[in-house]
Amino acid sequence: MNKTIFHDRGSAMHRTLAILEQVASSDRPLTTAEINHNLNLPKATIHRLCSNLEDENFLQREIDGKRFLPGIRLRKISLGVISNEHFRTPRHAILMRLSKEVGETCNIAVPDGNQMRYLDRAETHWPLRMQLPVGAKVPLHCTSSGKLYLSMLPQEQLSSVISNMYLEQKTENTLTSRESLTKALAEIRKNKVGTDNQEFIDGMVCVAVPIFDRRKRFFATLPIHAPNTRMSLEEMSLNVPLLRVASRDLTLITDPGDN
Repeated sequence: MNKTIFHDRGSAMHRTLAILEQVASSDRPLTTAEINHNLNLPKATIHRLCSNLEDENFLQREIDGKRFLPGIRLRKISLGVISNEHFRTPRHAILMRLSKEVGETCNIAVPDGNQMRYLDRAETHWPLRMQLPVGAKVPLHCTSSGKLYLSMLPQEQLSSVISNMYLEQKTENTLTSRESLTKALAEIRKNKVGTDNQEFIDGMVCVAVPIFDRRKRFFATLPIHAPNTRMSLEEMSLNVPLLRVASRDLTLITDPGDN
């Protein structure tokens, strides 16, 4: 949890922003007591402010009803920040470099509700390629980025998400049982490499690595994909070291660290 000390300036605005900062910087859902650990607000105040933020969709409750995580409006703010043109030029340059190194389309994807959203991409020049435009959303359970994101969730949260997830069969390779998906996610979590072996689209293979901030918190994925007629999943996996280098470079430009 973020250890930023709350400086009481007396205004509801500062208190509200401090709550949002605590929730946004945490790698797991938080109870009101956990949110208030560094804020030291009156119990009634923290409950009232969290309730107001929930009503306005800046926060939402975990399925257990006891803990808070970022709501849709807070997630949109986050997406807006990392999509900002200030970051786009150097970010896209890294993607272009990686695309030339691996010879395939490279992307950046971020969690967006119960899907992954493509934030940026660098296209290959091959005539045969899969076109998923910036802004496109893809499922969690059958894509390299989605499975990688799921694997990064705390176990309790992951179990809750999977138990409520509709595992739509996109291809004959799609993992549609919770047991098989959970097993695959455990392997992905261990290797920190997401894979998609024609599970989302027939004939397309994909691998992805995580992008972390400087505090080692996951915030995006870096996937590459190609037709399996041009590259097998095993061959594509040989590019993982190059993806990890690009991932570290993306960390440096999107999270320059505290001044």
